[in-house]
Amino acid sequence: MAEALQQLRQGDFFLCDILGAIPKDDLATMEHPVFSLSTRPDLRVLRYDHNGTEITVTPSVRGLATIHDKDILIFCISQLMAALNAGRAVGRSLTLRAHDLLTATGRETSGDAYRRLRDAFERLAGTRITTNIVTGAHETTTGFGLIESWEIVRRTRGGRMVSVAVTLSEWLYRAVLSKSVLTLSPAYFGLRKPLERRIYEIARKHCGRQPAWRISVEVLHKKSGSASPRRVFRKMLRDMIAADALPDYHLAEEPGDILQVTPRDALLEPRATLPPLAPETHEAARALAPGADIYALEARWREVWATTGRQRLRSVDAAFLGWLRKGSWGDGRD
Repeated sequence: MAEALQQLRQGDFFLCDILGAIPKDDLATMEHPVFSLSTRPDLRVLRYDHNGTEITVTPSVRGLATIHDKDILIFCISQLMAALNAGRAVGRSLTLRAHDLLTATGRETSGDAYRRLRDAFERLAGTRITTNIVTGAHETTTGFGLIESWEIVRRTRGGRMVSVAVTLSEWLYRAVLSKSVLTLSPAYFGLRKPLERRIYEIARKHCGRQPAWRISVEVLHKKSGSASPRRVFRKMLRDMIAADALPDYHLAEEPGDILQVTPRDALLEPRATLPPLAPETHEAARALAPGADIYALEARWREVWATTGRQRLRSVDAAFLGWLRKGSWGDGRD
């Protein structure tokens, strides 16, 4: 009876089972500072007020949720968006495999990694947000946790989590349903310094594919949520400019204490000039790759085509299906 009840309860959850889902992030937390950039427990109450947007972030006893904890939300958003694009039903409560989450976000899968993952869930659930940020065309002043709840659904004999149930906040779920999200570079997860991640988010949100975007260091310091003094923040920006390690974007300092952001050449170039695939091709693709995000696979295939010489194809649809039949997309190879 207990097993049947558990299966019934799990049936109410959206299962995160889409391979290769493209990383997606919600626009609101890319625009405004919600996550701590500290690598130590951060027990401050953060307050932000800019151009009519007000945010208060209150920590739990375990501290504020960090920008690395945000990987969990990015994974959930990516799975939900891939499902929506594939025409699948979604829900605010999700069941995910811890191993899938760790590998998708570029983390190791050691025992310590699972412990850190549990700590991240606790910080996300304990951090409380009060804000008037608009999501999905709704502007309300409301308080909520970044996730409403979480629980370990299944463990190994040694106690390590295998699958986890997560319920997102209504605020974040509304952003997903309204598709208020942007695609991130997969290289985002390779950024280990919190400020690098935050600056990339801001650049991705504001610069996009524009030829250039400029912002004063004063405003950027505020939008980043950095707790460092401005002179230290400026020094960290200069170090980032010298390293030139951000995915998709170059940074440069301009007179007047201005930071200029420009896209890298690969971001400005069109991914491909191939015509769209026929609807029946997508249906055939789903049969060849059950459970996968077909639109993500199509994007990857178009990128492979563009980076391998843009050869002329007799049939775009046949070429895509032939690439899927090779099966190399399933193990990370081209």
